[in-house]
Amino acid sequence: MTVIELILLSIALAMDCFTVSITGGLVEKRIVMGTMLLTAFMFGLFQALMPALGWLGMSLFADAIQAWDHWIAFGLLAFLGVRMILDGLKSDDEEKTFDPSRFSTTLLMAIATSIDALAVGLSLGCSGYATFTSILLPLLIIGTGSFLFTILGFSIGACIGRKLNFPVETAGGIILLGIGIKILLEHLLA
Repeated sequence: MTVIELILLSIALAMDCFTVSITGGLVEKRIVMGTMLLTAFMFGLFQALMPALGWLGMSLFADAIQAWDHWIAFGLLAFLGVRMILDGLKSDDEEKTFDPSRFSTTLLMAIATSIDALAVGLSLGCSGYATFTSILLPLLIIGTGSFLFTILGFSIGACIGRKLNFPVETAGGIILLGIGIKILLEHLLA
């Protein structure tokens, strides 16, 4: 793959990160630098880590990964989405459980948005990337792209969140649930 093709692949993989990070920004309603950078770091790390794992497990787990990746991503996003919807329905006095500043929430979102990158790792192993050092550049480009798109999404979400006066947790939950359903349908109908 050329560098331009790798950049385009990185952008494609970063779209889930971008969309989910908008949700985080909507909930925060402002740019919280620590939360935004942690989210961007985790999303970039997992978007780079998953192709590496896919590449490593290509020969051992290719069929199992492809058979279940969409269900895992759907399950994680549905879990987070339903949690956010329920939080949005709670009164201001009740404790909200979806908190994008919590490490556990960020970790779940990073895993959920990067599951499809496992398949990219499988394809890298089939397309001439025979050694680990040969996939380092693709992994760096993929991780960097996701990092940057996460910052952009979080910033957009925070800007929009300040201007909206409705339960953004509910809207964010619907977005996450929608992404999960989209991933599931793309794999089931392919």
